[in-house]
Amino acid sequence: CWQVYAEHKVLHIDLVISGCSDSDGVDMYGLDGEEMWYADFNKGEGVMPLPPFADPFTYPGAYEQAVGNQGVCKANLAVNIKAYKNPEEKIAPPHSSIYPRDDVDLGVENTLICHVSGFYPAPVRVRWTRNNQNLTEGVRLSTPYPNADVTFNQFSSLPFTPEEGDIYGCTVEHKGLAEPLTRIWEPEVIQPSVGPAVFCGVGLTLGLLGVAAGTFFLIKGNQCN
Repeated sequence: CWQVYAEHKVLHIDLVISGCSDSDGVDMYGLDGEEMWYADFNKGEGVMPLPPFADPFTYPGAYEQAVGNQGVCKANLAVNIKAYKNPEEKIAPPHSSIYPRDDVDLGVENTLICHVSGFYPAPVRVRWTRNNQNLTEGVRLSTPYPNADVTFNQFSSLPFTPEEGDIYGCTVEHKGLAEPLTRIWEPEVIQPSVGPAVFCGVGLTLGLLGVAAGTFFLIKGNQCN
């Protein structure tokens, strides 16, 4: 009788997604949970959302292939809809959170990130506001990225300079929501602590009282002698 044990370790997860709907499409490459490249069909180009590296890699011909994939996908979609008699679509509403990329200092440029997760189908629509005014400049929305449970997550980012009193909002729209989902974020202004100054003042006062008391008893002692 033989017993064989095998251990399998995954070093990296490479992901390629090509999908479509009646009105939208997605084609992207991912590595270890990071979006490496995606096709922007509105602008007609491929996009690498990661920061430029000293020796960046490229995907030659990837956008042209993505366009071809969309044609095949839409043809297959039409066949499947007819074959499965347009089955009911499963829907899962999204959750969202909003946070700054870096530690916040007033007046210092930063980036706000709105993370939307757990939704199906993709994509979601994300809007940013500051003090109830819509913001569009510099806003970026990532390609939907699949989770292990077949739902999706997306990130939207907003470059901003935090100022005291500003209130930022990230509003998410999705067919699984009865109404738009909004998360609010505002800079936290940390006031300088008065504790050390109070303790220092109390300590100094007690010290002076101690010196005065010592001097008093020293003088009284000399008078008694």
